Amino acid sequence: QVQLVESGGGLVQPGGSLRLSCVASGTIFSIGAMGWYRQAPGKQRELVATISSGASTNYADSVKGRFTISRDTAKNTVYLQMKSLKPEDTAVYYCNADSVRLWVSPGEYDYWGQGTQVTVSS
Repeated sequence: QVQLVESGGGLVQPGGSLRLSCVASGTIFSIGAMGWYRQAPGKQRELVATISSGASTNYADSVKGRFTISRDTAKNTVYLQMKSLKPEDTAVYYCNADSVRLWVSPGEYDYWGQGTQVTVSS
């Protein structure tokens, strides 16, 4: 009923920039928070940044000042602008939509995208 599709990943040199996008589609009435998480090889998935329905943001300490999360509520889209990328930012980046309410069924649901690879290397 709901799909999250990420785009914008790729290979970038240290110090470079990338912009990730994630579009949520389906029978969506509303979305609470949206966010980005990442998982590097051999490590657990970790929070990168979240943005609430009221546009309050939260960042991991490791990305503060370098990454910016934003969302277009009307388009059910969340973005992650990444600057000054470091090799340690290399990971699969996952989009999350939390407290999703649907037109077709009661309750709230949590959805994940399939991930997009970000590789920072010279």
